[in-house]
Amino acid sequence: MSQLAPGVVPGRLPADAYARNFSDVEPPLDGHEAKVAADRCYFCHDAPCVTACPTAIDIPLFIRQIATGTPEAAARTIFNQNILGGMCARVCPTEQLCEEVCVRETAEGKPVEIARLQRHATDTLMARNVHPFERAEPTGKRVAVVGAGPAGLSAAHRLAMLGHEVTIFDARPKPGGLNEYGIASYKTPDNFAQAEVDWLLMIGGITLKTGQALGRDITLEGLRAEFDAVFLGMGLSGVNALRAEGEDREHVHPAVDFIAALRQAEDLASLPIGRDVVVIGGGMTAIDAGVQAKLLGAENVTIVYRRGQEKMSASLHEQDHATASGVRLICHAAPVKVHGNGAVREVEFAYTEDGPGGLRLLSETFRLKADQLFKAIGQTLGEVPEGIALEGGKIAVDATGRTSLPGVWAGGDCAAGGEDLTVTAVAQGRDAAVDIHAELCPS
Repeated sequence: MSQLAPGVVPGRLPADAYARNFSDVEPPLDGHEAKVAADRCYFCHDAPCVTACPTAIDIPLFIRQIATGTPEAAARTIFNQNILGGMCARVCPTEQLCEEVCVRETAEGKPVEIARLQRHATDTLMARNVHPFERAEPTGKRVAVVGAGPAGLSAAHRLAMLGHEVTIFDARPKPGGLNEYGIASYKTPDNFAQAEVDWLLMIGGITLKTGQALGRDITLEGLRAEFDAVFLGMGLSGVNALRAEGEDREHVHPAVDFIAALRQAEDLASLPIGRDVVVIGGGMTAIDAGVQAKLLGAENVTIVYRRGQEKMSASLHEQDHATASGVRLICHAAPVKVHGNGAVREVEFAYTEDGPGGLRLLSETFRLKADQLFKAIGQTLGEVPEGIALEGGKIAVDATGRTSLPGVWAGGDCAAGGEDLTVTAVAQGRDAAVDIHAELCPS
C-alpha cells in the first residue's frame, strides 16, 4: 500500500515506520543526565513551581533528592502527593504549570526539566516493583468509586491507604480512563498506563470491577445503599456535535474514538487512515489526533480551530510539536457543511471573527479536501444520576468534592470547576478521599 493511496486504508507505511513513529516521544534521562539536570535547580524557598503544581508536589525537595543520588526517596516525595506521578510526568503540560514559573525559565528562558526529572524518579522506584506505602488499620468502612480514570484511581488509592475497603466500577474493559484510552500512544509507550494501574493496586484493599457502567449495570441509588460513601469519577462519555450539515457522513468520527482505537490496536498497520485528514478542535485531543494521523501515514493533516491560536487550550509546546510533525493549523474558521456522496469528501468552513459580542461567522467560506474527519470539540457528561445537581453541564461540587447528595463526592472531568487535566483529576480524587475519610472516621 502506498502513502498516496486514495480513501481510508490501512498499511500506508512500511512496517518498521510504525514502531519508529510511535516510540517514546521523549526518552528518559539516565542517572548521570538526571543529576546534571537536577543541579540546575536553585531549590527555592517558597518555590513558585510548587504553587503552580495542582497536586502541590514538593518539587525542590524531590529534585534535591535526585541530586544527592536518592531517586527512590524522590519518588516517594512525588507519590505522597500524586500517586499517578509517573503518568503525569509524561502527559502533564508542565510548560504551562511548574516549568513556566521556574526561576530558571524567567531568568534564562530554559526551565529546570521538572517533568523529565519526575519521570526519572518515579520510573526508578516503579521498576523495583515495590509499593512505597502501607495501609492503615482497617476502618470497617466500604467506599464505591465509579470510574477507574485518574480521579477514581487517586481517590481509591488514598482511601485504601487510610484503611477503607474500596470497590472501583468502570464501564470499559480495562482500567485507566483517559490514561489508557485518550492519550497519544507516543507519550505512553510500552503499555505504561496498565503497568501503572497494576502498581497502584499493590497497596491492597481495592477491588476492580470492569464492564460496569453507571445507569446500565449499577445505579447510584444502589451504591449509596450498599456502601458508606460513593465517589464519582466517570469522566465524560458524550461527544459534542459539530452542528454542521452532513456530519453524519461516513468517515466522520469523534477524535476520542480514533485515539482509543489506536491505543488498543495490537497492529498499528491495520488501522485505516485517510490520505487527507481534517481535525476540528483546539485542545489536546485535537493535537493528539492530528499528530497520530500523520504518524499513521496520512499525507495531509489539518487542524482547524474556530478562534485564534492563542486561545487554543492545547499548549504552545503541543502546537509546536504538531506543526513540527507536519500538521497544518488553521485558525479563525468554523465548519458549516460536510460535503460528499455517502462518505466525506470535503469540509466547508466559514471564516470567523471573535469580538466583544462573541464568535461571528463571516460570509466568506473555503473548502478543505478530506476523506476522514475527526471531531475534537469537547465532550459532555453521559449518564446523569437522578437527584444530583449540575453546574455548567457537569456535576456540581464544593471545594472538597461533595455533591448535592449526602455521602456522594465527585471529581475529575465529570465535576464542575478546574481544568480537564490528569494532574487536576488526581488532586481532586485525592482531596475528596481525605474528606470522605474525615466524614466516615471523625477524630
